[in-house]
Amino acid sequence: MAKRPNILFIMADQLAASALPAYGHPVVAAPHISGLAEGGVLFDSAYCNFPICAPSRFSLLTGRLASRIGAFDNAAEFAAATPTLAHHLRTSGYRTLVGGKMHFVGPDQLHGFEERFTTDIYPADFGWTPNWRDPSARFEWFHSMVNVVEAGPCERSLQIDFDDAVAFAATRKIFDLARDDDERPFFLMVSFSHPHDPYTTTRDYWDRYDHDAIPPPTLAFEPPEARDPHGRRLYENYDRGEYRVTDDHIRNARHAYYGMISYVDDKIGGLMAALEAARLAEDTIIVLTSDHGDMLGERGLFYKMNFFEESARVPLIIHNPGRFDPRRVAENVSLVDLLPTFLDLAGGGHAADQDGHSLAPLMAGKCDDWGDTVLGEYTAEGAIAPIFMARRGPYKYIACEADPPQLYHLSIDPHERVNLAGDGAHAEAEQALATLVAETWDSDALTAQVIDSQDRRRMIFDALMTGNRSLWDYRTPRDDSKDYIRNTVALYGAERRARLPYRDAPKPEGEDQ
Repeated sequence: MAKRPNILFIMADQLAASALPAYGHPVVAAPHISGLAEGGVLFDSAYCNFPICAPSRFSLLTGRLASRIGAFDNAAEFAAATPTLAHHLRTSGYRTLVGGKMHFVGPDQLHGFEERFTTDIYPADFGWTPNWRDPSARFEWFHSMVNVVEAGPCERSLQIDFDDAVAFAATRKIFDLARDDDERPFFLMVSFSHPHDPYTTTRDYWDRYDHDAIPPPTLAFEPPEARDPHGRRLYENYDRGEYRVTDDHIRNARHAYYGMISYVDDKIGGLMAALEAARLAEDTIIVLTSDHGDMLGERGLFYKMNFFEESARVPLIIHNPGRFDPRRVAENVSLVDLLPTFLDLAGGGHAADQDGHSLAPLMAGKCDDWGDTVLGEYTAEGAIAPIFMARRGPYKYIACEADPPQLYHLSIDPHERVNLAGDGAHAEAEQALATLVAETWDSDALTAQVIDSQDRRRMIFDALMTGNRSLWDYRTPRDDSKDYIRNTVALYGAERRARLPYRDAPKPEGEDQ
């Protein structure tokens, strides 16, 4: 049996595909990501299935649409009874490890990973639960345009503290994997917080870019009254005119975002260098993606939470030149396709009740029956009813019981300037996608489920914050008594074992060589 590959799965939070040079950006510098793309399989039309952090991640890890597992927003519990790719890979003989931002909500903070080597950057409780019963309610944890008006260089940030720790721990873990006795292949997931807002980066990354060369948004700023209904709700959600946002603010935010991409690109380069130094690179498949993108001022919108391309489209690169010829894949794919793909890459296996399909045939250029269909949904803050997206071929359809439909032909209108819904020339495509949405979701039933879940979680959170507080946030187990040099292991044996590449002990002078 051929040796099964190791897998290094890297996520960069809120990384828009359109902001990477591998996807055509003229200014951003991300040489390590570009190198992965040049030597790997790049998916040009990859989408998240839920454009906000936690539900997107839960959907990716389970290969199922978020609504099917009750992942309605950033405070929805990720149920322990839900199988993940880590469970599947672990039972098939893989060593499963994870570090960085996962945004697991609930008391299960492992979800099939046998080792988690960092804490999380976000809370694991129900505190960020929206309230659809009162759409006008505002919470302090909502996004705010203060991140835009304060954008710029900094000396240090919370995100830098976190990602520096993640990169250090992950790099050390790669070397640990190379020098321990566990012969299982590994699945190592490393998840960075960058380039997620706030839009701040250190001076050295800021100075990598000419401020005057930072391009403005492609689409002009739209005042709230000119936006689609959901765009107006997002304005009320995180903007509300509290700050006078200028063109300079927007340029600063985009500049800092590009600097953050260069920062995380360097971290990715460090992981790749560690694989090379540990002599693991040849046997390791590297997969890179994100949980969603960032609007970065397009249409006057920031962050995510909608189905426009900048928010919903993500980078997806799968790299191992020894196994896959470099190619670009044009077909529509999404993050729910990753679980069956990982099982394929790991040597086979099948997970029941999946919404995705293995990308392996597309990677090999041998897929003539790809459905070319992507589904997405949104039930978090800023919405008042479920919002659905269906992408098939060149068309993208967005539907919500509370809003008029939207239809875009992305081949001729990549910036989604013209809503074709109701245009007779595209009626057949619109009807087909509307039917697909209606067959996939029951909007009224889902609305009731969301509101019921929100009610229960807000009540539970209030109760758990009263009196003695029991926290679910992950605390890294660490036994320092087993690190470095201890008298349970011979001194020179411990030092030699930690050295890479490993060498057998030399024989004393006079012994047979």
